[in-house]
Amino acid sequence: MLHAGSITDPKDKEGLADFTVRLLRRGTETLSADAIDEAIEFVGASLSGGVSEDLMSLYVTTPAEHFSSMLAVLGQIVREPSFPEKEVELARERTLAQFANDLDDPDTITSRAFNRALWGEHPYGHDVGGKAAHVRTFTREDLVRFHRERIGPQTALLVVVGAVKPEVVAAEAEKAFAGWAPAEQGTPVAVPTVARMAQAGKVILVDKPDQTQSQVRIGGPGYRLGHPDYFAAAAMNIVLGGGFTSRLVNEIRVERGLSYGVGSYFDAMSAAGSFAISTFTKTASTREIIDVALAEVAKMRTGGITPRELKTAQTYLAGLYPLRTETNESVASVIADIRVYGLGEDWVEKFRERLHAVTAKQVKEAAAKYLFPEPPVIVVLGRAAEAKKLLKGLGPIRVVPVSEYA
Repeated sequence: MLHAGSITDPKDKEGLADFTVRLLRRGTETLSADAIDEAIEFVGASLSGGVSEDLMSLYVTTPAEHFSSMLAVLGQIVREPSFPEKEVELARERTLAQFANDLDDPDTITSRAFNRALWGEHPYGHDVGGKAAHVRTFTREDLVRFHRERIGPQTALLVVVGAVKPEVVAAEAEKAFAGWAPAEQGTPVAVPTVARMAQAGKVILVDKPDQTQSQVRIGGPGYRLGHPDYFAAAAMNIVLGGGFTSRLVNEIRVERGLSYGVGSYFDAMSAAGSFAISTFTKTASTREIIDVALAEVAKMRTGGITPRELKTAQTYLAGLYPLRTETNESVASVIADIRVYGLGEDWVEKFRERLHAVTAKQVKEAAAKYLFPEPPVIVVLGRAAEAKKLLKGLGPIRVVPVSEYA
């Protein structure tokens, strides 16, 4: 894990962190991309990488007997990637092709538009993968500079889970990462908190004339990772829209038949977060589904939840959490979260206890805090010519062509 997420993307180079992690395994000073692939495949291992807003992550899964050799490969990848020009161009072609394909994926484009509407110019405001116009400008020199400035031992956390002794891990890590030069900008980026979303109270209508349905997102501020509101807010969300028997599912899917897909969720990062409702429906019922969702939000904000709903939510969450500790990969992820986000060494041990300590009063307080105390951001993707008149009265409407999110 490295503090080199999309918040570290240089200005006018959005998506560079994501582009970099894609190319780390495509060659080092001593190993070609083919040699890396062959070494991994020969022992039945796997190597993948990804970027979130806050972090860059690399994951290796390997048979325990090949731990040392695979850690050595990982060490080379992060210490001395060579970023061959040929691989840079191939990655660019694949990335631009994916952007083009995304324009035919309403869910992806709506989520992208929603993220920009929520965060605006905040470091969380651009898509992790950037945009096509920026990817076209990436050069090998950009990648080399990003690696030099952002990827170093002082920004890194190594987590190992499996049948390997701690003293072996320590010794092999010393060898694998020996000589790793410190990142020039090794201090984690200071990310400002957010009290109000960029387009709060406004409606962003993304025009996609070939659509027969409307994609809908409704959102506002949430909490940062590690916030003490987590348990009460999580229980609240399960009751509202995070569970299959939630209020939103019952009212929108079961009672009214407006959509077979509706849910709510918190998206938490290191410095801030958001709360959102996500759904879709036929164009003619766009306004109805928004009104129903907002009505359910208002009911919970003022009335809270019942003791039975709270118990059901607690039981559901308590049963779900152990799934995060059933595999080596999931255990490693939990350990990383605890260390990176300061959740506390007793996070797993005390999880159920803290969850079951939540009261209906605390849930109601969380609802008042997070269920749109101010007008939310509303993003609709669909046929603007029909949808615009249905959205009047929800706030100022801005129509945006779908091409803006390529």
